[in-house]
Amino acid sequence: MSGVRVLVGTRKGAFVLSSDGKRKQWSVNGPHFGGWEIYHVKGSPADPNRLYGSQSSAWFGQVLQRSNDGGKTWDAVGNKFAYDGVPGTHQWYDGTQHPWEFKRVWHLEPSLTDPDAVYAGVEDAGLFHSTDGGQNWQELGALRAAKGHLWQPGAGGMCLHTIVLDPRDSKRISVAISAAGVFQTDDAGKSWRPANCGLKSPYQLPDSTAEVGHCVHRIAMHPSRPNVLFMQKHWDVMRSDDGGANWQEISGNLPTDFGFPIDVHAHEPETIYVVPIKSDSEHYPPDAKLRVYRSRTGGNEWEALTTGLPQRDCYVNVLRDAMAVDSLDPCGVYFGTTGGQVYASPDAGDNWAPIVRDLPAVVSVEVQTLR
Repeated sequence: MSGVRVLVGTRKGAFVLSSDGKRKQWSVNGPHFGGWEIYHVKGSPADPNRLYGSQSSAWFGQVLQRSNDGGKTWDAVGNKFAYDGVPGTHQWYDGTQHPWEFKRVWHLEPSLTDPDAVYAGVEDAGLFHSTDGGQNWQELGALRAAKGHLWQPGAGGMCLHTIVLDPRDSKRISVAISAAGVFQTDDAGKSWRPANCGLKSPYQLPDSTAEVGHCVHRIAMHPSRPNVLFMQKHWDVMRSDDGGANWQEISGNLPTDFGFPIDVHAHEPETIYVVPIKSDSEHYPPDAKLRVYRSRTGGNEWEALTTGLPQRDCYVNVLRDAMAVDSLDPCGVYFGTTGGQVYASPDAGDNWAPIVRDLPAVVSVEVQTLR
């Protein structure tokens, strides 16, 4: 029987949640790396037993972890992230120039075809690649040549937090950086271009339509349509129908268009999910009601999904990497909160139930569909 494995990164360790295809009964395994911040855990599409995890501590620094048995055991792998050449400087909060400094790995994106190949998005913003299972890392330094001197940290730091691989063209990659925007390559990272046309940031930038400097929170893509991208920006929900060359707003009737995660239904490329948050200073749901919003029309027309979610006195946040979908039918949708809850819907968002309620604050949620 098919099953799912939910990989959860929290402020105090990693957890592996497992269920069969019915997704009603769950086992909880963890914490792995108890006491450490786990920014991201993700499995290889080419080998579901190969997992990669980003382990971080303000005291002990960054450690990259790898599992070859679905998270039962782990081994530390290569942890040297050296910027290519002379890193130079980027813009600081006060507008002065500041040297590039490696702090941590925010996001891990395994290759779609090779379990030993994996990308790492880091803070200060950079993209690294390993072809030997994480033992050695090489920066794709040409990314910083795409006006990197104008990139500036957002409130959470200057992080490369999203990596989207094109399933039809292995050389085509899209990344998102806070607060710089979206950048794309068509030649496996040898050259990059900004992809922010149509974005507007009147509260963050002197030039609201600048080529770089936008605080993009997350981008998502359905694998059957790599030229259609969806975005949750600092403010505004956006889409692009030309592979990121141009963006249009699709916030529509959302109660607020501020938020962090965005994801796409596994079988319906025009069905997307967001979690609206009150504002950039009040990181909790509007009216203290936790609501996932779903659009079946690719945006603009949204419906609130509330069944099984708290509809009073709820003041949690859902972070950018804390939503995922499985590929079973019907599609399962999952998200974690800063209150330590992980919610699952086995019916594409119609009904929700908590898998667990009392984990540490959830930073990331990824799902593997096991067949």
